[in-house]
Amino acid sequence: MVLATIVVVLAGCGGGPSPRAWAASVCGALTPWRSEISKLTSSTDEQMTAQTTPAQAKENLVRLFGGAEQASEAARRKVEQAGIPETDNGEAISAGFRSSLGKMRDAYGRARDTIDGLGTGEPTVFYDGVRAAVDTLNKEYDASALDTSKLNSEELKQAFDEVPECR
Repeated sequence: MVLATIVVVLAGCGGGPSPRAWAASVCGALTPWRSEISKLTSSTDEQMTAQTTPAQAKENLVRLFGGAEQASEAARRKVEQAGIPETDNGEAISAGFRSSLGKMRDAYGRARDTIDGLGTGEPTVFYDGVRAAVDTLNKEYDASALDTSKLNSEELKQAFDEVPECR
């Protein structure tokens, strides 16, 4: 019984993944996310210039922004599952990544909801509303960017530079 207690206590002291393992997990989460966001951004640009009805554009944009919201949440969950890297400020660094992805997820969700609430009867009004929603999304997206100046872990910087998943 004492041995079992010692094993449990020691397991709790064991820390999180190494900087290299954590960086690999994070890049493994962010690489498909970036790809998906890039694809969705291109599709959104196409929707803004396509010769579709406002109703078709609305349906497509709501779907696209919903996809971006889901992709951002999936990436946030994967970063969360990566744990806390065993490095100085590991908790704050992990929290920063998760927070940034959560803010991006929320920005896409708000854009989706805004566009979903637009009427499609008057094309000019609809597209003006879409442009306003996209402008707001871009501002919120930029504001949610991770402040890398706070990633002052040399171990993590080196890990992000070295692991194949981040190249």
